[in-house]
Amino acid sequence: MPNRVIHFEIISPEAEKLQRFFADVFGWMIDTANPMNYGMVNTGAKDYGIQGGIGAPGPLGSGHVTFYVEVDDVDAALAKAVASGGTVPMPKITLPGGQPGNESILAQFSDPLGNRYGLS
Repeated sequence: MPNRVIHFEIISPEAEKLQRFFADVFGWMIDTANPMNYGMVNTGAKDYGIQGGIGAPGPLGSGHVTFYVEVDDVDAALAKAVASGGTVPMPKITLPGGQPGNESILAQFSDPLGNRYGLS
């Protein structure tokens, strides 16, 4: 079975401006009540569609748009990406929170042209 897209992310040095823009254009509810001021986007999706986030880049980062694909094995998917000519700008991390065994695991890879994608 193909892997599905489960999350999108918009990163920009002007994150607050984009948070307001997408809230105005699409009516998305955006919650920035967290230490990183990362805007968790509720698109209103129920039976279909995905949720996302809008935030600022890290100290060495720049703006980009990323979509995250759900996979059974993040390490195996990263290995396939590298074997196919990609690179790994963000190795696998486990986000705090959630129940043990149910944590959020993320990683990112770039295709041979430098476009970035996420895995979860």
